[in-house]
Amino acid sequence: MSFLRPLQRAAPSSIRICKSCRRYGSSVSVLNDNRKPNVIFSGIQPTGVPHLGNYLGALRQWVKLQNDASPDTTLLFSIVDLHAITIKQDPSELARWRKEMLASLLAVGLDPKRCIIFTQSSVKQHAELMWILSCGASMGYLGRMTQWKSKLSLPANASPLEPASNKDALKLGLFSYPVLQAADILLYNTTHVPVGEDQAQHLEFSRDLAIGFNHLYAADSTSQPLLTVPQTLLSPAKRVMSLAEPTKKMSKSDPKPKSRILITDSREEIHSKLRTALTDSIEGVSYDREKRPGVSNLVDLMYHFDESAATSPEALAKNFKDLSMRALKEKVADTIDIGIRDIRGAYEELMRGDQKQLLQHAEQGAERAEEIAEGTMKRVRSAMGMGW
Repeated sequence: MSFLRPLQRAAPSSIRICKSCRRYGSSVSVLNDNRKPNVIFSGIQPTGVPHLGNYLGALRQWVKLQNDASPDTTLLFSIVDLHAITIKQDPSELARWRKEMLASLLAVGLDPKRCIIFTQSSVKQHAELMWILSCGASMGYLGRMTQWKSKLSLPANASPLEPASNKDALKLGLFSYPVLQAADILLYNTTHVPVGEDQAQHLEFSRDLAIGFNHLYAADSTSQPLLTVPQTLLSPAKRVMSLAEPTKKMSKSDPKPKSRILITDSREEIHSKLRTALTDSIEGVSYDREKRPGVSNLVDLMYHFDESAATSPEALAKNFKDLSMRALKEKVADTIDIGIRDIRGAYEELMRGDQKQLLQHAEQGAERAEEIAEGTMKRVRSAMGMGW
């Protein structure tokens, strides 16, 4: 039995489809394009306090979705700690990171009265639906997914069944990561998932599982489908590169703390990190990602935090063409500090004392999420012959 089957889809002609979405056949959608209320779901791993790449690439977009969505839209944002344990974690560190991430989500502007914020492991139905979906997920399909290969630094054509020097490093949790990701999405009747272009493959897998499951267990149903087939909501790309190696993305895994700016960094820390940011010896400011990656990264950061300053990063660079590198770094540092000042203050307030308010938000979010999740699982269990 497999939930996956060949699918033929046409993307809506009124929407520009990114190359990777065309490649994977994703259905790209916009909000409020159907009659039923929208449900938006997205998740982030608990890696502690987010850096600017996390904030500009995802979290700020979540806040915008929250603020722009119609009143009947349901928004769910999850701290996906079950995904985090696909690699070995220190328990005390993971516990701290979960709290820091929750405080960060609230600090950036997500409102628990408007959206549901919760930790994945607090809702047991994630694991239940993951197991059910895994019973129909093809090993061959999972073997072609990119997540486990990139984590183990394997070539794109690697197979889990072929001998390899690091084959023992491939654990079932990492290999089946996309199935849990599909369960995360499908559990909440999600209609839209905000993703970057590099995540299109995983969302397509979720769509295929939902369509295949509905085909097997609700083929004759004229009512609500068992699992809602989600649409892709492409997020505007915000590439934030390492301050130490501007040809690489900003990352928590970088051993150099000065390679990244956290959304809770003080003014002094921001200026200190920007002063040591790698640029070049060319005089003046210009925008060229290939020839001047370090300078272009700084211009991008300033532009993302103050898009009213110019029509594009290229135009912004022209405005500052005569600045020295020192002056540019000072200006970028000031702009970032102003941009995250309120976030930093809100975070510090949430993490102060016994963190009672923070824990209340976590519990309330989990309760609201579980109510929706259990409704889905009741339908699924009943359709499969496991309900009473």
